Amino acid sequence: MASIPGRWKSLSPPRRLVCDLLRASSRIPIVTFERRMDLSPLVAARKQLPNPPAWALLFVKGFALVAKRRPELRQAYLPLPWPHLWEAEASSASVAVEREYEGEPAVLFGVVTTPETRTLSELMDKLEEWKNAPVEHVGHFNRSLRYARYPLLVRRFVWWYATSWFGKVKAKNFGTFGVSLTGSAGATATNLICPLTTSLNSGVIQPDGTVNVRLHFDHRVIDGMPAARALAELEVVLRTEIAAEVLTLKNPVHLTPPTDAVA
Repeated sequence: MASIPGRWKSLSPPRRLVCDLLRASSRIPIVTFERRMDLSPLVAARKQLPNPPAWALLFVKGFALVAKRRPELRQAYLPLPWPHLWEAEASSASVAVEREYEGEPAVLFGVVTTPETRTLSELMDKLEEWKNAPVEHVGHFNRSLRYARYPLLVRRFVWWYATSWFGKVKAKNFGTFGVSLTGSAGATATNLICPLTTSLNSGVIQPDGTVNVRLHFDHRVIDGMPAARALAELEVVLRTEIAAEVLTLKNPVHLTPPTDAVA
């Protein structure tokens, strides 16, 4: 049988970043809950704007508002120096964004602090920066890619230090929760592997405004009933507070229409 020719390819910085992230997440006991949400009021509000906020931003702010009232959503399990929980005073959201880097698609992560206190217009400006500014000019992108160029053992030490010892360091670099949406491309992941306590993704939004929303959580920090209640509260917040704020937006100016963050 003839052999198939091929060639050796080194891992690029974006691939190293994903590999390091998956390794750091591999020991987290992730449980996934799903809720079918009726977001028709929010869908209707978005349709009234020529340039509506991306769904990723709506979930970011909505979940941050829920976490403001539910401290367990702002906690993280840290194994060192002995197993304990660390609770952040406010949320910090990590949003997956697809960019091109050195000729290949890359998933990078933008982090925004206290999204519950920011207007949707401010969040739209932040997403605009993440999607269009040079990668080297976005702080979290540049830092992640710089670390990805370090030797393997150095990278493993950096990730171990950043995710195992200090909650403040973990929240600063990775956020307290993550959002990754691919529904705009017509497909979605049924699970997410993430080094954070909670992360969100959703299915494709249906014509009637319903959508399956998934909360992936670290069972060492959160139990099933609190997770279920958090999803129920998120649906209410998206239908009411977030939909109402969307209706207040008047002709926001952006260079390109915002799209859902992709991971």
